[in-house]
Amino acid sequence: MKVFEAIRNIRPHLIRDGIAARAVNGERMTMAVVDLEPNAKLPEHHHENEQLGFVIKGTLDFRVGSDKRVLHPGDTYVIPSHVPHEAVAGPEGCTVADVFAPLRADWAELKRGEPSTPHWP
Repeated sequence: MKVFEAIRNIRPHLIRDGIAARAVNGERMTMAVVDLEPNAKLPEHHHENEQLGFVIKGTLDFRVGSDKRVLHPGDTYVIPSHVPHEAVAGPEGCTVADVFAPLRADWAELKRGEPSTPHWP
């Protein structure tokens, strides 16, 4: 585990077409900067991890349980463990910061991209 690293040097986890997450793992949690291409869709899913996040750039049409809204830079969200959620990036794409507890161990199985320039900063 590195103590310091630039986001651009982290190999992204390729979550699905148009969605890449640059993750940093601690002992008990994962932090990720996630880039979503314009109109990228994250279909409904759920996971054991509690998830907290906020929008850095762009917009995100987000549903958590039965709550739905369009999020803008600076808007936050809380997703309790096992609550279904889905999202669609706006026409300009979106970048979010997410924190998961416990670790996103399932991401270890995902294909990884090469280090590259992220959408942010």
